[in-house]
Amino acid sequence: MSLNFLLRCTIRLTKNYVAPVQQRALSGADAVNALRPFYFAVHPDFFAQYPKEREVNEDSLKRLNGYLEHLQKPGSPSAQPVNLTFYVRETKDHVTDAGSGLSSGFRTVSFTLHTKDVLSTVTNILKSCSLPVEHMSRLKTGPEKSGRTPEPAVPFYRPIKWDKSYYAFTGFRDPEEDLQQATRGEPTLSSWVRGNEAEATERYNTSLPRREDLSRLKKELCHDFDLADIRWQRSWGLAHRCSQLQSLSRLAQQNPEALIHLQGHTVVFADQSGMNASGHVMLGTMDVHHQWTKLFQQLSVYRSLQQQTDWLKERISLLLGGVQVKHLERFGPVQPIIEHCSNLSMFHKTLMTHQLYLHPRSLQGLSVLLDNSHSHPSLHDMGHFIMPPSFGPPKLQLFLQRHAQEARRRTQRQSLLQAEEEAVMKLCVQGLSLKSLSKDPSIASGDMILCCRRLTEQQLPQMQGLHISVSRFYSVMQDGELCIPWDWKM
Repeated sequence: MSLNFLLRCTIRLTKNYVAPVQQRALSGADAVNALRPFYFAVHPDFFAQYPKEREVNEDSLKRLNGYLEHLQKPGSPSAQPVNLTFYVRETKDHVTDAGSGLSSGFRTVSFTLHTKDVLSTVTNILKSCSLPVEHMSRLKTGPEKSGRTPEPAVPFYRPIKWDKSYYAFTGFRDPEEDLQQATRGEPTLSSWVRGNEAEATERYNTSLPRREDLSRLKKELCHDFDLADIRWQRSWGLAHRCSQLQSLSRLAQQNPEALIHLQGHTVVFADQSGMNASGHVMLGTMDVHHQWTKLFQQLSVYRSLQQQTDWLKERISLLLGGVQVKHLERFGPVQPIIEHCSNLSMFHKTLMTHQLYLHPRSLQGLSVLLDNSHSHPSLHDMGHFIMPPSFGPPKLQLFLQRHAQEARRRTQRQSLLQAEEEAVMKLCVQGLSLKSLSKDPSIASGDMILCCRRLTEQQLPQMQGLHISVSRFYSVMQDGELCIPWDWKM
């Protein structure tokens, strides 16, 4: 079965779309200016006290940036449709009915980008978020009207400093003032734990029935339908996760034949339905049972696509001296398998255009991540290479050979850090008599090690029996976990 046939089959699983006709070009700088109201409405810095919503916006912004940068690359193929979800802050004078209103002062907005030019994309984003678009008419047009040469792609996600009058007019909060207030009022670890341990304990005790229900439902579903595991894309609360399992359990009772297709799979409750690059079946939390059932019936096509990705990875590894192509969800948003397979196919075709002179095992033990948002290869701090799928083979070979030794050093260092991190976390749990200790994915291993060592040295008696999550801020979570910043102060 050919790759092109599999891709066409999988594309049929998504909604058909017709891209709008390009009306005029928009430069990168103009796009940044046009999207300023949007960035101030969804910037993750404004969601410091809402970790789940912050995580959603961070992931969606990264995907949006990659989409916009792809549109600016000359000669690039049409971008795949991208489904995005944002939590949009409301101003004090303007509250819309769009999306799901939340009592926390923000609402959820979901939309799909399938435009072919920057102007249409920017307009679609602003309208989808119920943000003004009148200022778009004042923007300068692109090169075809102004006679200028095309501008290089510019970063779409960057800090923006506005005049104080902007915040007074729009009602948005000034991030500089928020930072100053947070700095002035930042509590010490001992005082904050002392003032919040009772509330955390009460919330945890209240959540115990939900925890038991969650464990029971997960065990029953995995046993009855031979599932490898059930996971969640985001750090949703217990009530949210229980409702998702209950929904899947109801579907199993109403139509048990439908879930037979899931045998042996890992199920992930996510933002959208499909299969991710790791081969896990994603169930969109906003989808209804009919959409889930339809997905189950189409899993054979996805499995064939997964087999094709495995074959492409083997071929690429042979061409690149034994390097392994991997996809790690923790380094970015969930990538659908169709997008992952398309990247692998493009990378393989690019490598086949030139003969590479690499020893079959010269890069064994190293790994590569494919990322469309990068225009040049790079080496991650954790030791893996990040490669654009269309990068030229001669330059790629030179980059790999020049940085192979450093990549091995970083990979080995990361392995040692992870082992040390696990050891100090166990010591911290035992030394402080904690119920549990976890961390936010954004916290590096080195920072976590330092945090655990300091906690062990301080020996705060108030932390006994608590569930601690190391993050970047103080917070008491809905289900009783205490979030503390990794760089806490005594």
